[in-house]
Amino acid sequence: MLDPMQALTALTDTFRALHRAGCFVIPNPWDAGSARLLAGMGFKALATTSSGFAWTLGKSDNRVSLDEALEHLRVVAASVDVPVNADFEGGFAVEPDGVAANVARAIETGIAGLSIEDSSGDPSEPLFDFDLSVARIRAARRAIDGQGGHVLLTGRSEGFVVGRPDLAETIHRLRAYAEAGADCLYAPRLGTLDEIAAVVTAVAPKPVNALVGSDFTTVAALTDLGVRRISVGGGLARVAWGAFVEAATEIAEHGTFTRLARGIPFAEIDGAFASDDDPEV
Repeated sequence: MLDPMQALTALTDTFRALHRAGCFVIPNPWDAGSARLLAGMGFKALATTSSGFAWTLGKSDNRVSLDEALEHLRVVAASVDVPVNADFEGGFAVEPDGVAANVARAIETGIAGLSIEDSSGDPSEPLFDFDLSVARIRAARRAIDGQGGHVLLTGRSEGFVVGRPDLAETIHRLRAYAEAGADCLYAPRLGTLDEIAAVVTAVAPKPVNALVGSDFTTVAALTDLGVRRISVGGGLARVAWGAFVEAATEIAEHGTFTRLARGIPFAEIDGAFASDDDPEV
């Protein structure tokens, strides 16, 4: 049996190998149960979702504390035997030294990769200054290298999320993040396949993550564009919440329960979480 360090190295090696060729989907669970179900379906890696997790705590996105996020990463990483990438938001710090310190703590949770984004949370200046943004990625790289260099670093530029949908600026930032040490590049919510293709070309040969939050494309189409990794962000969590709200609304407003019949059968979902240690009933 591998010791914990060997096991983590094996996961990070597997995760890095997935980025070298082809295209894979890295769906986003929001807790241990959804992670186990996705791993059981055969997905080769998973990624956390900051929004999906925040909603489980009754909070909006980007309102989770560092300690809450770290504990969540520990729980999800420990629940599955596939690599887990952390949505580590902005590193829970502004200055590079703070980002480095927090990334070092995140690595200790058992994750195989993490992303650092450049959104500031300030509506008047929604992206961090370019030089500061690059320094933050460089700091994350330094923290990873200080702990063996195995964890995969994704650099995210959030212009299309925060109201600055400037493709040229996004590419400029992603290229700089690659030079600063990011292993993978990611610009969420690019508006068209042409924009995704432009990013893939601009940062090649570095792998690119594409976000799919609706039915605007397919795995095959993104593979043809050269995308290496596809995530769904809070998409699966929104689907789950949507079914919950529909069923609860029917009960509250009509006093009927027809939507409950659409739920997955109890034996099926309960059996998915059964283990060999469970007592026989």
